[in-house]
Amino acid sequence: MYHLRLKGDHYQMGVKRGTIFQKSNVTFPLHLDAFQLDYGKRSEQILRAFFPEVCAEIQGVSDTMDMDYTTFASWLLCMGCCMYNLKDNIPIEIRGCTAFAYSKDGSIIYGRNNDLPPYLKNGSKSELYAPSNGNRFLITTSSFINGEEGVNEYGLAVAMTFVMTSLDKIHPGLNSCFVVRYLLEKANSTQHALSLLMELPIASNCNILLADKNEELVVVECTPYIKQIRQAKNIGNSKIVCTVNDFTSDEMKKYVTIVGNDYHSAIRYRTVIDNFSTYIKGNLIEATEQLLKGTYGFICQYEDEPNFETIWSSIFDLKNLMVYRAEGDPRRKKFLTDSRLHDIVQKQ
Repeated sequence: MYHLRLKGDHYQMGVKRGTIFQKSNVTFPLHLDAFQLDYGKRSEQILRAFFPEVCAEIQGVSDTMDMDYTTFASWLLCMGCCMYNLKDNIPIEIRGCTAFAYSKDGSIIYGRNNDLPPYLKNGSKSELYAPSNGNRFLITTSSFINGEEGVNEYGLAVAMTFVMTSLDKIHPGLNSCFVVRYLLEKANSTQHALSLLMELPIASNCNILLADKNEELVVVECTPYIKQIRQAKNIGNSKIVCTVNDFTSDEMKKYVTIVGNDYHSAIRYRTVIDNFSTYIKGNLIEATEQLLKGTYGFICQYEDEPNFETIWSSIFDLKNLMVYRAEGDPRRKKFLTDSRLHDIVQKQ
């Protein structure tokens, strides 16, 4: 996993990234069919209306690498949205993931297993951003510029999980990974993030988890048509919210109209919720590590799934801004401490 630091002007951050890509001879599979390119162009206009800064960052990469900006931006916006359900996609896109957040004993903890094809492991990144006119934040991503999860300087965690969407139900808008990036950079609390999220056009089905250091924990189940807030479950004096690769609310099930492999989503959800009160106690970081390792039930044990595994696991302590990450299958890789965000906030 690459550990990158970016700061300052968005366009120049894009130039820095593009220069790194150039030196490493990185190329991109910008293979888009007519549907994807049309979707991408229309979505870029929406992205620019809400988040022009990130479009400047994309422009910095494309200019440095001498790529067509529109095609490049369209490709980024297709990820996690319409790369998986069209024929002849290169590469074929599949996604799993379990994310949760809980409050217990005065601590607010977020945890995640990011489950993807193993070829994405070596290119995954943990990136510390300090933009000139936005929040400082740490984002973890199997892509770049956008991401699957992160935490910002205000102790706000934002994460996505992918939910399959019929091709005819996809609309131009932000994919879930750009939603994560937007909210990390713009919001300072769960309530602030909710107000911003409710205004965003969403491209396809997804879940957005929001958790802050003030114990505001929710999942927003999103479609291009409707967004529904799912509150955390109260268990004793604690509470927890979890999201996988489906909608949990009965009211939202009707929006999942395509059949596909959700990588045992229901079982992973029950592993988190059913074991919370029994096992998540004492040293909460260590207990959360054990949960993510599958000690208490199925959550990352993908031996029966060819070409699919947990490629990283994360734990965020939202009050202390400390991050603990296993860069690979958490059963085999140690959780290492990442204090970069904590350190820059403490130095201010």
